[in-house]
Amino acid sequence: MRLAILISNAGTGTNLQAIIDAIESGKLNASICAVVSDKTESPGLERAKKHNLPIEICAKKEDLKSLLEKLNPDYICLAGWKQIILDEVILAFPDKILNLHPGLIPNTLDTAVQNPDGSYALWNEGMLTDKAIQNFLDKKSTYAGSSVHFLTLHFDFGPVLGHTFEKIESDDTVETLYSRLKVKENVLYVSVLQKLAN
Repeated sequence: MRLAILISNAGTGTNLQAIIDAIESGKLNASICAVVSDKTESPGLERAKKHNLPIEICAKKEDLKSLLEKLNPDYICLAGWKQIILDEVILAFPDKILNLHPGLIPNTLDTAVQNPDGSYALWNEGMLTDKAIQNFLDKKSTYAGSSVHFLTLHFDFGPVLGHTFEKIESDDTVETLYSRLKVKENVLYVSVLQKLAN
């Protein structure tokens, strides 16, 4: 299974590192055909260089489709990619682009995910990381969570490949809550890829 990992200068590259570690330890039967960044400087690129992975820079979103067609990956993993993914890219790679969303995406538009305690989970549609984590706190949710899903033309919605949950503590801040959730996101991303590899 060939993976293209798309990163930016946002974040620290922990999802990329989790995937690298899983491949190198033999837990994930895959190879990384390229780490693609829209910026020339990013923590993720330093991780890629350390592991001698092929690197591609794609500064313009209009160039992404042709680059991915050249790389010909089995799956494309968004791992901090900041550019808008154009519709033409989504249509060219149906059920091939994996996205990690800081919310609990339902399987259908008219349903909701249940938290482990039975309460309804927040989808956080349209919210990026810090805003989404703050929303869990503002809405007094009992759990925060994230979803890995296939990217579709419907923003922050698509076939769900996995969820992870993190119990919210009474004294949590965005930073403390997300630091714990991030660890579970790394595990979730790898477990989803393990299923796809099988």
